[in-house]
Amino acid sequence: MFLPDKVDAKKKEDEERKVALRQIEAWSMEIIPSEIRHDAVVAAREVICGDPECSPVDTAVTIVFNKGRDGIFGVPMEAKEVTKEILKVGFPTSEVLNKWQRGEEADWPPLEDDVELDEAMLAQLPKLRFELDSKVLCRIGENAETDWAAGTVIKLWYREPRWPRGSFAPYQVRLDDGREIFAPADMEQVIKAAPEGR
Repeated sequence: MFLPDKVDAKKKEDEERKVALRQIEAWSMEIIPSEIRHDAVVAAREVICGDPECSPVDTAVTIVFNKGRDGIFGVPMEAKEVTKEILKVGFPTSEVLNKWQRGEEADWPPLEDDVELDEAMLAQLPKLRFELDSKVLCRIGENAETDWAAGTVIKLWYREPRWPRGSFAPYQVRLDDGREIFAPADMEQVIKAAPEGR
C-alpha cells in the first residue's frame, strides 16, 4: 500500500543526510592546511557496518589529492550527529595530510600491527579525554538515553589483531559486569565520565 507520509519522511531524511554530509565536507576543507587545500577534494558518505561490535552507521571521509595519495578515515556515527569538534578529533594531522599531498605514504591513524606505542607515536595521536583507570559510562546499545554501562578504562589506543592495519579504538573498557569492550571514538555520544561516587 502506498503511504505518502512515509515517502515524504524518507525524502526529508535523505535531504537531511545530504546536507549533513556536505557540511562535513566543508568542515574538512576548513581543517586541511590552507597551503594544500587547493589540491584537495573531500567526499563524505555514510557506511553501514555489519560488525555487531561497531557503530551501526559510520561516516567515512575520503580526502583525495589531485597529484598525491588518497586517504580515508571514519567517524562512528551518522552524519547528522557529527560536529566540527568531533570531526577534528579523528582528522589526520597536518604532517599526514602534507605527506598525502606530496604522494608519500602515511598511515592514519599512525599505528602498525605489531608495534607497541612509543612516545613519538603517542605525540602524533589526538589527546584523549580519559586516562587509565578512569570511571566511565559506555554506550552499549541504540538508545542514547538508556543504553549505558559503567566501567573502567583499562587500555588507551586499543587494537585487535583482526582489525585492518592502522585501525584502533581510543579506549578498552572493563565494564562493571566483567565484560571487556572498546569505545570506537573519544566522544560524549560513545563514552562519558561516570557520575561522582560510582
